[in-house]
Amino acid sequence: MAAGKPVVILGVFVADTAYRADRQPRIGETILGNSFKLGPGGKGSNQAVAAGKLGADITFLTRLGVDAFADMAKQTWNDAGVKSAVIDTPDSYTGAAYIFVEEGTGNNAIIVSPGAAMLISPQDIEAHAGLIRSAGVFVTQLEQPIDAALKALEIARGAGVTTILNPAPAASLPDRIYTLCDYVTPNETEAEGLTGIKVSSIDDARRAADALLAKGVGAVIVTLGEKGALLHTKNRSEHVGAVNAGPVVETTGAGDAFNGGLAAALAKGVEPLQAVRFACAVAGISVTRPGTAPSMPSLNEVEALLARA
Repeated sequence: MAAGKPVVILGVFVADTAYRADRQPRIGETILGNSFKLGPGGKGSNQAVAAGKLGADITFLTRLGVDAFADMAKQTWNDAGVKSAVIDTPDSYTGAAYIFVEEGTGNNAIIVSPGAAMLISPQDIEAHAGLIRSAGVFVTQLEQPIDAALKALEIARGAGVTTILNPAPAASLPDRIYTLCDYVTPNETEAEGLTGIKVSSIDDARRAADALLAKGVGAVIVTLGEKGALLHTKNRSEHVGAVNAGPVVETTGAGDAFNGGLAAALAKGVEPLQAVRFACAVAGISVTRPGTAPSMPSLNEVEALLARA
C-alpha cells in the first residue's frame, strides 16, 4: 500500500510513567509495585505513531515544553516516521501520565497532566491552517482544549478533509462539533458519556450510534474491546469482530492503535468497512505487547495477520 493522502493529527504527547502492581493503593497507603516503565504516550501522539508505523504520510501538531520529555517525544516520532509541527513552550512543561496496570488482568487506570498541550489555542490552529487543509484525513481527540479541536475540525471540514473525532477522554461537547465530524470513534464508556445510553451489547452500541447520527455525525464507529467494533451510518450497521493476534498483555494503547490504523487506511482510500477491519487488526496486535507507542505494529505485521484471519 502506498502512503496515500496526508494525515494530520492534532493532540497531546505525554510521557507515560507506567506502574504495574497487583492492585491500586488506597488513599494513605503505600504498596510495592512489580515493575515501572517510562515511555512515550498521549492519545494523539500514540495515534500518530500508529499511523507512521503503518506507512502513512503523517504530521502531528502539538505543543511541548523544552525539556527531556520533549526530547523523548521528538525521538519517538522520528523513529516512527512521523513529521511534527511543534509549538515550543518553554514556560510550561511537556505532559506526563500516571498509568496503573493491574497485574492479573492488564486493566488500567490513568491520570494525565497535559502541561504545555493544555495551552493549544484556536490561534495556534489558525497558524497551522495550511497544514490542516493539505490533509486527506484529519484526526483529533479531547486531551487538548476543546475550542482548539473545534477550530481545527472547522478548518478541515471547510477544506473537504475527512474528519475523525476520537472523543477521548469523555467530555461534554458543544452541539456544533458533531456536524463537523465524518467519523466519531467512541469506546463503550465514551459512547455512554456522549449519549446517556449504557453500552453493554452491540444493540446498545447501535442505539448510542443512532443518537450520535441524530446530532449530525456522518458515521459512528463504536470500539467494543474484545467484541471488535461497530460501523454505523444512516444506511448500514456492520459489526466487525476483533482480530485475535494472541494473548492480551496490555490494553492501554488499543484505542489509539485503532484510530491511527483507521486514519491510515482511510487516507489510502480503503472503503470504511475494510478500514474498520484493518484498524481492528492494528489494535489486535497492539494489545499483545506492553506499552502504548512501543506496541504499535508495522504494516507488514497487520497485513500478515489479516491474511491469516
